[in-house]
Amino acid sequence: MTIGKLIDGKAFAAGLRDKIAMGVTGFVERAGRKPGLAVVLVGEDPASSVYVRSKGKMTVAVGMESFEFKRPDSIGEDDLLDLIDELNHDERVDGILVQLPLPKHIDEAAVIAAIDPSKDVDGFHVVNAGRLATGQEALVPCTPMGCIMLLKDELGDLSGMEAVVVGRSNIVGKPMAQLLLAENATVTIAHSRTHDLASVVHRADIVVAAVGRAEMVKGEWIKPGATVIDVGINRVADVEDEGKSRIVGDVATAEALAHVRAITPVPGGVGPMTIAVLLRNTLVAAHARAGFAKPEGL
Repeated sequence: MTIGKLIDGKAFAAGLRDKIAMGVTGFVERAGRKPGLAVVLVGEDPASSVYVRSKGKMTVAVGMESFEFKRPDSIGEDDLLDLIDELNHDERVDGILVQLPLPKHIDEAAVIAAIDPSKDVDGFHVVNAGRLATGQEALVPCTPMGCIMLLKDELGDLSGMEAVVVGRSNIVGKPMAQLLLAENATVTIAHSRTHDLASVVHRADIVVAAVGRAEMVKGEWIKPGATVIDVGINRVADVEDEGKSRIVGDVATAEALAHVRAITPVPGGVGPMTIAVLLRNTLVAAHARAGFAKPEGL
């Protein structure tokens, strides 16, 4: 039985960060300043706090300025919007990221809409979403951009391939479909209510699973030789170690390995790409704000 390849997202992300660091050096030489990334964390969510610390370390490691703004979860929406307005006008800041989720009393859509689209390194602003949808240059959400990089590295030219994206979120599913269309793939967006989802998935050369349900996509659904990108991060009980949990994706990886050409593992696949692409987006935004051409290779 043939066993498919595991795509090493951690190694690819490390290589991407090396390219970004070189790009940052070139930017500093031309602009006389470092690109700057501002991260806003509201509240004390442990997972978000760890993630923000990791972002800060990696930002500094590639030579950028890291600005962190921590606010209590009691902050009013107007005060948060005032902070974003300050960052919009801060010439040291090229990228603004507001860590989600936000407390329930704050309107996430209003906060995202308040970010200057040219500094929206998460790619969530409707201006960037619209640019992506219409084939214009845009800041693209980090996770789908990381997915497309992994796919092109694995497969090369994606033209003519049939791709199925399982999931329709604004953060992953929809922008993923747009990126695949831009690569001339034939794209279907499926989801939990798609009739006969298994047969839809089975016809795909490329499967991107981003539905948020643990091991929902079964191995037998996968067309032999397909390439699978598993975006899911789900915590489930560990049946072999009572009282503990483990992280799994949206694809039943152990089953899928008998069918796929290649698949991203969880963890270690798509996850490491997200922060690397965030840094890439910040460097791209810095170039655009300085009037420089987009850095080559990124």
